[in-house]
Amino acid sequence: MTESTLPGRVPDARTRERRPAHTGQAAGPRSASQAQPVPRPAVLRVAPVAGETTWSYLSRLACRYGMEPAALLPWWTWTGSRPRDDLGPRDDTEVLLNPAGRQLLARLGGVSEHDLARALPAFGDEPQSGTLDRPGESAGSGRPAGRWKVASAGPHGPVANGCALCAAARTGRDAMVVRYVAPWHRVCARHQRWMLTAGDGHRHQHLDLRAAPEVAAAQRAWPKVARQAAAAGADPGRVFALAHAVVCAWWEQALEWEQERIWPARLHAVAGGDAGPRFWWWRVIARDAVVFPETVALARVLLDPGMQERIWDDHGSGGPVRLFRPDGAFFRELAIRLGRPWLADVGQAPQRELVLGGPLHAGPLLDCMGAFTRIHRGQQDPNGYGLDPWWLRADHRPASARVQLRALAEASAVRKGGSAGGVGPGLGGAPTVRRLYRDRHGRAAAAYTAAPPPPG
Repeated sequence: MTESTLPGRVPDARTRERRPAHTGQAAGPRSASQAQPVPRPAVLRVAPVAGETTWSYLSRLACRYGMEPAALLPWWTWTGSRPRDDLGPRDDTEVLLNPAGRQLLARLGGVSEHDLARALPAFGDEPQSGTLDRPGESAGSGRPAGRWKVASAGPHGPVANGCALCAAARTGRDAMVVRYVAPWHRVCARHQRWMLTAGDGHRHQHLDLRAAPEVAAAQRAWPKVARQAAAAGADPGRVFALAHAVVCAWWEQALEWEQERIWPARLHAVAGGDAGPRFWWWRVIARDAVVFPETVALARVLLDPGMQERIWDDHGSGGPVRLFRPDGAFFRELAIRLGRPWLADVGQAPQRELVLGGPLHAGPLLDCMGAFTRIHRGQQDPNGYGLDPWWLRADHRPASARVQLRALAEASAVRKGGSAGGVGPGLGGAPTVRRLYRDRHGRAAAAYTAAPPPPG
């Protein structure tokens, strides 16, 4: 590609300036007195994708002109360095640009700043002032500058890999798009794919949902649940977060549910038919997709006034306080709506405080049920403590895939080192999984160690 085809003279390996030691990134001209060449109007227009990260757009812009993203970086002065993990540069990278930097990006892409601001959530975010100018330049010198950050740590929510097939159809080329996407909007209905969270400690981008259509059906059902939450005066995002935390707690307990067949079948389905020797790895990265239908179902249950009345009845209906029993009216109906009526007949665990432990008794769910009963009793608290059904304690939030994969790697390293702890979850084959369950629970848990048999 000749220089005349580029939207301005982009420095190449011969003209690129030396990198300053304090930033670790390529910089522009050596001093403010050396005027940076003004980019000519863009030859190609690169349209942004709705919800895309600014770094994802900048990367696609470079690829559209046949360059690596690093070839465009010298046009900005950078603070910090690109986020990295054990696998290399993180996919959930984000950049914050100053006004001059945003203007430059718009000119390079042939798109107005207004259109970029509408499509890129973080495009208008200002980096911290007073830290982006190079040594010897006054603050606010007007030079294009930017700051590196992790997108998921920003105010716009989690980021996920966009559907590669949709991106190819839109752009006409194989390009990776990273977008800010809510956790209840991860299914590409057109291509039946679940978009995995970016920067979560792995480089897998999507899960195939063609053998698990109930996941896409749950996403179609979520807008109605969100409207129910809004009508009840609750934030749909907080309702989803609490339901997700409860279901993730069940997900950890489900290894002990001898009659559980739904989640094992769905896990193997999204893993391509059989999780095989990477069972524990698949169980980590596919968790949110596998439990998504139950998350939506639980949110619908907790918003149902009839189910809230069952909670009140199980707790004593205003009379003497009764324990929340696993075979009570609420948990029996909940088990039916989850498609697992047998859960209500599982033996109860020892009593803890005012609760008889059961398979569906999870900390955040009991907190929510307790708040409903206190509201029904008319209890008051100046600070509202204990009266918010959707309040989720920090220690009840489920661990991210990044945290779980790190723990998985550590457990694997310990086992390979010859520790005397027996077999644990790791990257071993199916026989390892069978030995684990037989040792810990006295059974083989065959549903989780092999793909389910074909129907019929």
